[in-house]
Amino acid sequence: MNINFPVEETVKKRYSVRNYQDQAIESDKLKAIEVFIASLENPFGPNIKFHTLDIKTGPNTQKLGTYGVIKGASHYIGTTITPEPLALEALGYEFEALVLYLADLGLGTCWLGGTFDRQSFSNAMQIEAGEIFPIITPVGYAADHKHFKEKAMRKLIKADQRKEWPQLFFNNDFQSPLTAAAAGDLAFALEMVRLGPSASNKQPWRIVLINGNCHFYEAKEPGYSKAFSYDIQRVDLGIAAAHFDFAMKERKIDGHFITSAQPLIDLPKHMEYVFSWIRA
Repeated sequence: MNINFPVEETVKKRYSVRNYQDQAIESDKLKAIEVFIASLENPFGPNIKFHTLDIKTGPNTQKLGTYGVIKGASHYIGTTITPEPLALEALGYEFEALVLYLADLGLGTCWLGGTFDRQSFSNAMQIEAGEIFPIITPVGYAADHKHFKEKAMRKLIKADQRKEWPQLFFNNDFQSPLTAAAAGDLAFALEMVRLGPSASNKQPWRIVLINGNCHFYEAKEPGYSKAFSYDIQRVDLGIAAAHFDFAMKERKIDGHFITSAQPLIDLPKHMEYVFSWIRA
């Protein structure tokens, strides 16, 4: 996978587009997207399957629904996984890589985890039995204006706001907030994590820096994932891993992700260890 777009510029350029122009995506861009999807990989291991759909030409697309959230989109991309450890994190990592790539191409997207008719999209995308189908996104050119429901949703979830460093990043334990100065050469990657998208803008990632290594935790929102058979916030942890990893690679700082480096520190209520990034 070749991440050749500028990380900070692209992260800041991306936003959730819910209203789309009636403009076809050029054939060369569609081919480039196909090639990029084929190149996708993740540091956690599980295989992620991608499914593309053009609702103007695809079969069984008459009753597709996004509950009025998405207007005007004709292209969609979905992902499926099989149930296994770190599959949701792997999906978040690869799907965010794709979303950033599409933003770099000038195309809009919007992560959809709960606001789409899963059964109708499953039929249209020919999802196989036994696969988990957590996420889709529309793909296309953003309309010049936002529709009423889009404005209302962005206001409801405070889409343009992010938690500040003291709420997200910690030094040695969860009692000591981490400053950018103390983070040193990790500060850029942590800031890219802070700016990442998440389901309902919950921003569930927490990171503790210990001896130069970053330990990622999920601040679980009680009851948030009860409508699903999986913890959808684990996808957000994959997004955080992607932003962190892409930023570190851009700065040429070597390291790798592992799941067996949980530090012995006291955890706040509803906090759960997920994985660590270990400096090479």
